[in-house]
Amino acid sequence: MNDYTKSLPEHTVKYIGENDLFLEIFEGILPESGQQRPPLLFVHGAFTGSWMWSKYIPHFISKGWNCFVMNMRSHYKSRHMDMTRITFEDYLEDVMQAIVECGVPPIVIGFSMGGILSEKLAETVDIAGLVLLDSVVSREVNEAVPYNSLGQLFSEIVVPAPIREELASADESADDIAFQNKYLAIESAKAFNAFIFSPESNGISIDSHSIGCPSLVIRAVNSEDDERRGQAQAKLLRGEYKGLWNTTHTGLLAGQRYREAVDAITDWLERLMSARRVEVKQ
Repeated sequence: MNDYTKSLPEHTVKYIGENDLFLEIFEGILPESGQQRPPLLFVHGAFTGSWMWSKYIPHFISKGWNCFVMNMRSHYKSRHMDMTRITFEDYLEDVMQAIVECGVPPIVIGFSMGGILSEKLAETVDIAGLVLLDSVVSREVNEAVPYNSLGQLFSEIVVPAPIREELASADESADDIAFQNKYLAIESAKAFNAFIFSPESNGISIDSHSIGCPSLVIRAVNSEDDERRGQAQAKLLRGEYKGLWNTTHTGLLAGQRYREAVDAITDWLERLMSARRVEVKQ
């Protein structure tokens, strides 16, 4: 099994805030233009941690981006806490702590649960850009493109880690899945129940009119509804959209086709920086 965390370049690690959140900081290679860029803040999803971004980070630092890769409380190498008491609002505080640590408004890249957390914070927090990678969708997106079936609230005090028994998936090798199995961990049921759609819950509402930063929505697409849902998410944010057909949720980060998502983000970032240069000249 190839543990992708072992091949990451040397970097700074620190613990931040009263909950000792584990933060990894990678310094980008300065681009030739010397243009000042906002840092990138990577926000992981449920059950995971900064390790899930291991394939992504080398590509972005090679393009000159400083990368802050956070871990929420009780995830990966952050201090372990009572997971039965952790809420969605607690995770919002954790992401906010990481944003403050960046020093200047970052471009936030959120995956799955990390996406809806980042989107919620963008209502009130100054960030330079927002990238949603197969993010949990908001109540408003579900109303526009409803799921065919509702989920069930978890009655347990924690949600067990997903079991990946298959040897491979459409876009994940056996190594990719073994890597995830090594690190996947339990999740807070309270936080999870806040954003799922069930007979008792309508998910997280997002006031998209309060979000003014540039945005990009990327979705793993395996049906027309997936495509429509991603387009609706981008439309609400007045952002750009990229659907990657025949890819899986975790495959976008740890699979064999992860470069397609990385390249889409890189292209968007380059256009964003070009637009900034034009504004400065004017």
